Amino acid sequence: MPTVIMVVIAVVIIAAVAYLAWTWSRTQRLKRRFGPEYDRALEAHGGRAAAERELRSREQAHRDLELHDLAPERRDQYKEQWLRVQERFVDAPQEAVEEADRLVTVVLGERGYPTRGFDEQAAHLSVEHARTLDHYRRGREISERAQGRQATTEDLRQAMVHYRALFDDLLAVPAGHGVAETPRS
Repeated sequence: MPTVIMVVIAVVIIAAVAYLAWTWSRTQRLKRRFGPEYDRALEAHGGRAAAERELRSREQAHRDLELHDLAPERRDQYKEQWLRVQERFVDAPQEAVEEADRLVTVVLGERGYPTRGFDEQAAHLSVEHARTLDHYRRGREISERAQGRQATTEDLRQAMVHYRALFDDLLAVPAGHGVAETPRS
């Protein structure tokens, strides 16, 4: 076999291996970033290539948002509001769940996320809050059932737990932005 052909074959093999390594690496990065949302996208889009295109599209749209952290005093105000919503649950569980949903939406808006349309919210949240996004989905589903009087008090309690998971995630101080620790002697 001529040397030129062997070189061409070697280059093709190296290029194929590099391409496979690159796509595997990209897939692993997306799986890490999106967690359970990666599997949801696979199911919704019928295949890896389409799902990964969708997830990369979400990342791009997310980069276009002007997101910001909450000031510590705003975090405290929202925590107080959440406590009032939880207290209301005892006497009016359905109304408390509706308030929890509204409070999450307010926090989303203040952080810079879109507040119109659940699907758009979920797509943007999936980029940085994929681990708690399923809680939001479950809370919304229960909230919608409750509007049709199809949810029990236990369902409503679960909705509060689900909303709380996302709420806490949205209020969390990002890594590296916390109060500096005093060195120990």
